[in-house]
Amino acid sequence: MDVTTADFEREVIETSKAVPVVVDFWAPWCGPCRALGPVLEKLETEYAGRFRLVKVNSDENPDLSATFGVRSIPYVVAFRDGKPAAQFLGALPEGQVRAFLDKLLPPPQLVLAAQAIESGHLDEAERQLAQIRPNIDWDERVATLRQAIAFARSAGSESELAARIAANPKDHEARLTLAGVHAAGQHYREALEQLLEIVKRDKDWRDGEARRQMLAIFNLAADAELVSEYRRKLASALY
Repeated sequence: MDVTTADFEREVIETSKAVPVVVDFWAPWCGPCRALGPVLEKLETEYAGRFRLVKVNSDENPDLSATFGVRSIPYVVAFRDGKPAAQFLGALPEGQVRAFLDKLLPPPQLVLAAQAIESGHLDEAERQLAQIRPNIDWDERVATLRQAIAFARSAGSESELAARIAANPKDHEARLTLAGVHAAGQHYREALEQLLEIVKRDKDWRDGEARRQMLAIFNLAADAELVSEYRRKLASALY
């Protein structure tokens, strides 16, 4: 999609907190831009949602070009977690663009593990996670999925947990477990709601365990609006 100064914050900065966003600075008169654009579009389709591609016309948005130091085009900047994470200049061949993306994006085993958890194939999820090498960028997400597997193996049914919470709204263990069950099924809104309730009732419980779990889910959820909504709610509950 085409992005301008008016919607850059929403479409790039906020969205990149949920999924990496690759920004292609280009102009209609730029020959190399016309060569690179189709490569990026092809890879966006091939990578099937692992990143989002947006285009910025540098002639029509000079303030954005100045902000990100664009002096020549095509210039590509990748955003992750609300910040620029990597960039390259020029119309690189497809192999080099693919290598650039592979360094930026979470390993595919993370996606496969999450899908396996959702479908109840916990052994397969563990097998996928075991293939991921330690990496500071993904270790927290791996830990979150491992915890989801543990919850899915040990937790009681949702109805049993809901009954425990109804009987004792301060049963934070039940809420945390229920949040894990929801997260394992990628029902992130329901998981965040349970965790937020713990924060509201006792933000220091287990040294802020519920807050940490919310932050981990922010990194997993692909819904930028959901993440923004619960970031605001978490901030309100904390401060």
